Amino acid sequence: MPSPRPSRPPKPHERRALALLAGCGSGGCTEHVMRMHGFTADQLAELVRVGFAATTTEHMIGEWRQPLEVKRLKITEAGDRALGGRLFLDVGKGDQ
Repeated sequence: MPSPRPSRPPKPHERRALALLAGCGSGGCTEHVMRMHGFTADQLAELVRVGFAATTTEHMIGEWRQPLEVKRLKITEAGDRALGGRLFLDVGKGDQ
């Protein structure tokens, strides 16, 4: 399913977050890593709300066998376009 088309260009902090997500590779970055880089939960939620990023939740067993939920953010095609559109254009061109 294609990501929604944002109705506005990214704000400066959103561009910084998108650049970080683009550099994280196909696995994206955890919410914790993004927060360590200074982004607030509200800023990350806004990235998802406008369609620049998507989230997934992973369930893990942590130390001492306690269950953990890890939220992971990945840049969407719309987020890539907001940065200039290089990430998704290069997918599949490795053998040429």
